[in-house]
Amino acid sequence: MYKLEIHTGTRCEMCDITARLRAFLTEKGWRSGALTLFCPHTTCGLTVNEGVDPDVARDMLAFFSQLAPRHDDYRHAEGNSDAHIKATLHGPSLLLLVEEGQLMLGSWQSVYLCEGDGPRCRELWLQWLPGAAN
Repeated sequence: MYKLEIHTGTRCEMCDITARLRAFLTEKGWRSGALTLFCPHTTCGLTVNEGVDPDVARDMLAFFSQLAPRHDDYRHAEGNSDAHIKATLHGPSLLLLVEEGQLMLGSWQSVYLCEGDGPRCRELWLQWLPGAAN
């Protein structure tokens, strides 16, 4: 298992980690298989979504903030219940296909770490699943 540190800069953000993942694949020389990502934090998660127009990430953050506002009738004493809810909506893991050393993403897609309780230094766990030999 490998670990990747991601530093977030604001309380809620969608941090595009696609370039970091591509560089990691190149560094390791991984060619064909699947890259598993797991976020071991309860207040951030992972997703794949539009990566070209920054308004999409902005709109998603606005929507999630309306869905789970920072201050509501929460009982969790730490004051970050909204972040726990958002992390559950995003989910903690992704499985990304890799072919010929390239992430198999759609034309508009990027991979995001979705921060809900930052800024923080987050850790992602990565596991390589090699494909069948040809």
